Amino acid sequence: MAVVKTRIKLVDVARQLFAKKGLENTTMNDIALASGKGRRTLYTYFKSKEEIYWAVIEGELERINERMNEVAMQLMEPEDKLVEIIYTHLNMIKEAVQRNGNLRAEFFRNIVMVEKVRKNFDRNEQRLFASIMAEGVQQGRFEIDSIPLCSDIMHYCIKGLEIPYIYGRLADGMPQGMSGIVQKLIHKALIRQEKRISQYL
Repeated sequence: MAVVKTRIKLVDVARQLFAKKGLENTTMNDIALASGKGRRTLYTYFKSKEEIYWAVIEGELERINERMNEVAMQLMEPEDKLVEIIYTHLNMIKEAVQRNGNLRAEFFRNIVMVEKVRKNFDRNEQRLFASIMAEGVQQGRFEIDSIPLCSDIMHYCIKGLEIPYIYGRLADGMPQGMSGIVQKLIHKALIRQEKRISQYL
């Protein structure tokens, strides 16, 4: 337990320093001093500054993943879950990047490094989309020829929206009415034809 707590503290201290000073301007010595744990302890847990940076990004992605799983567990129609998860993903990525100050620039400059760290997150999201789509098919709400392909497409579409969404470039900052457009896209793409017709009767 003490080992886990120490690691969590080191990662959090590093995150705050990266946010304030940036990755390049933060040293292992800075992290050791700010944590009050000493260089020896720090090197017991992490071999390099980059390794701590990966742990910071991993922690942020775990938070997002946990929140999306919570949404998936809620009692709502599968199409509404998908819309909610899409917005949860985008809003929490934006919040994580903005909350971390100078880390924001590093996040985009080191996108290759971030990609390596987010592999698990991406796989989990694809599985989450697939499970909700399967739920929709079982309920007779969705008509999907290939759930794996459809969940992959949805995941990569959302991933592609991250940067414009974070910078507010998506439809002039993604106005309130935008969720209705996302809902329509999902309804048109996934919902069975007869279900669509019955909604308008």
